[in-house]
Amino acid sequence: MDTNKWKSVAVEKNSYLILQALCKHGYHKPGAMISKLVNEMVAKVAKKEGKTKGTMLKQLLAEGKELKG
Repeated sequence: MDTNKWKSVAVEKNSYLILQALCKHGYHKPGAMISKLVNEMVAKVAKKEGKTKGTMLKQLLAEGKELKG
């Protein structure tokens, strides 16, 4: 697996089970569902801060890269 493109995360077991059920209802794979949730949250934060989604996405991506070190 290309670790520059893909990352793994640990989630609470109940959250994982709920994610699986949500995926079944929405016809998504878990990775796609997580991406969907992240994109929805970016839009919510952008609206709250009065920024465009694209601007907020670029800002958060830059912040994430800084945190990675």
